[in-house]
Amino acid sequence: MAEAALDRSSKSGLGPAGKPFSTFERLVAWRYLRARRKEAFISVIAGFSFVGIMLGVATLIIVMAVMNGFRTELVSRILGINGHMIIQPVDGPFTDYADLVKKFEAVPGIKMALPLVEGQVLASSRTGGSTGALVRGTRAEDLTKLKAVSDNIKSGDMVGFAAGDSVLMGTGMADQLGLRVGDLITLTSPEGDVTPMGVNPRIKSYKISGLFKIGMSEYDSSIIYMPLEESQLYFNADGLVQSIELFVNNPDDIKNLRPKVEEAAGRQISITDWQQRNQTFFSALEVERNVMFMILTLIVLVAALNIISGLIMLVKDKGSDIAILRTMGASAGAIMRIFFMTGAAIGIVGTIAGVLLGVLVCINIESIRQFFSWVSGTVLFDPQLYFLSQLPAEMDVSETVSVVIMALTLSFIATIFPAWRASRLDPVQALRYE
Repeated sequence: MAEAALDRSSKSGLGPAGKPFSTFERLVAWRYLRARRKEAFISVIAGFSFVGIMLGVATLIIVMAVMNGFRTELVSRILGINGHMIIQPVDGPFTDYADLVKKFEAVPGIKMALPLVEGQVLASSRTGGSTGALVRGTRAEDLTKLKAVSDNIKSGDMVGFAAGDSVLMGTGMADQLGLRVGDLITLTSPEGDVTPMGVNPRIKSYKISGLFKIGMSEYDSSIIYMPLEESQLYFNADGLVQSIELFVNNPDDIKNLRPKVEEAAGRQISITDWQQRNQTFFSALEVERNVMFMILTLIVLVAALNIISGLIMLVKDKGSDIAILRTMGASAGAIMRIFFMTGAAIGIVGTIAGVLLGVLVCINIESIRQFFSWVSGTVLFDPQLYFLSQLPAEMDVSETVSVVIMALTLSFIATIFPAWRASRLDPVQALRYE
């Protein structure tokens, strides 16, 4: 085999002492990757190394994409109806909230300011069902700008809400209470009228104008939107709001906006941003993401070790071929490059196949989930547990490039020792027992 390869390379004008990575070296490296009947075991090991690299890279890409998708979806859903900044008064209630809203919206980077009145209530229906709920009183024009709600109204409309005599609620709560658009929902608040006998709970019924479905079960089953003026009367907050929520263009740049917002307020205020409110949750998510990356990197490392073992066995099996090539003039560097290219080819092709497999799975991740749910007959991604209605996957270009570079680097490093060992083989010792 070596003589035939040498003869073909000589006819092409390239001998074993030619330039590095010459046609001869590539020809021999490619030949060592091909299977022959008596060399099938070596090719099987090379195949296992290829599959290991491919699955390791694909798994890393898929898991990182799902983790990124979780974070993006949770941020967008959690912050979709909650402001990135919550402004609360320090020196007195927000009776001038209309002027403050205009000042805040004039700050560069602020997309919208939303005055709110909030309160906990007991929501019940005529069928006897009841559940706790959070009432958020807001203006109709502001709720229209809140696309997470206004663009996800599944039944009814906002006409009654705009008129000031109806409420909006999530589909999860409506299903739990057996309510539909046009039905009456009874709200009971402990903050009622003050009488000589104490504070009486306030009980009032409202017509349901529409049902929304944000896609996050925690909100769809617990939030009721009420017109601002009606909520001020209901919670004894006539003419004032409890807080103003600010929505910004870039949530990750929230810290740089704090001084500008304080300056625009012109009074003492308390600011709480979304990073502070969700710091524990997103920190845990980031730690989990980093740990998963390190653990799954071990898969690629094991595949790289398979390359080492496969090449060492290949060197032992091709000892006589190496000796013949050396005696015919091939340098130690040429032998080293041949086996380096053999191992590197497994790493490169395995990495490319892993990227393609990872991208394919990420694109069809939800269809795959539905298929396995159908096969197993169980819910593999329960929205009630995971807050999201579908499995998200968002590939990050920089992370994918990092995975590719890491896999290629490990593959190349894994080929160095076997290739060096092949180049150090003594032709006399190799041919002694031939």
